[in-house]
Amino acid sequence: MLKGLIGKKIGMTQIFDETGVAYTVTLIEAGPCYVTQIRLPEKEGYSAVQLGFGEVNPKKLSNGELGHLKANEISPMRYLREFRAKDHGLKVGDKITVADAFAAGERVDVIGVSKGKGFAGAVKRHHFHGMNATHGTSDRNRAPGSRGSGTTPGRVLKGARGAGHMGSDRVTTQNIKIVLVDAERNLIAINGAVPGAKGSLVMIKEARKQ
Repeated sequence: MLKGLIGKKIGMTQIFDETGVAYTVTLIEAGPCYVTQIRLPEKEGYSAVQLGFGEVNPKKLSNGELGHLKANEISPMRYLREFRAKDHGLKVGDKITVADAFAAGERVDVIGVSKGKGFAGAVKRHHFHGMNATHGTSDRNRAPGSRGSGTTPGRVLKGARGAGHMGSDRVTTQNIKIVLVDAERNLIAINGAVPGAKGSLVMIKEARKQ
């Protein structure tokens, strides 16, 4: 079975196990997902499974998206994502639930888009130290300082850390433990935080670095 699902971040809470140990968890509404396409090495050059999540009004999809789903006789899906997989044994139209894909105790990677923070300075964005709080420093406490160099090359190199747009990046949280799987409500509780705001889309995959 494919070890991957698309889900929606619900929020954070805490769960107690049988011994009374508290776990800080993120709740994710994972699935049910439907197989919308199978990628084959002979045709596309690689093996993958495309999943659809979140049934939606057909008017909210483009003609291309609707045509792609209608060709396989699948209901309109709001989100489509691919998961690399071999020997998965799936076919187009199959339904995958959270109980099918994962179990408590397994470790997963969660991919999401981090919260957008807007324009931020170097101290907040890159954790720069800032300057002295005294010894004549009045308005330079949170300034990044000089980033340039001398005569050679005599400029700020591309990629140098500084102020700019913070957040809204694709982030992967790796090797985190599944604490609870609720098959009835399609919920999965993952130990710790995952990227994104409440209601944002996330992808759950089998951990690559266990």
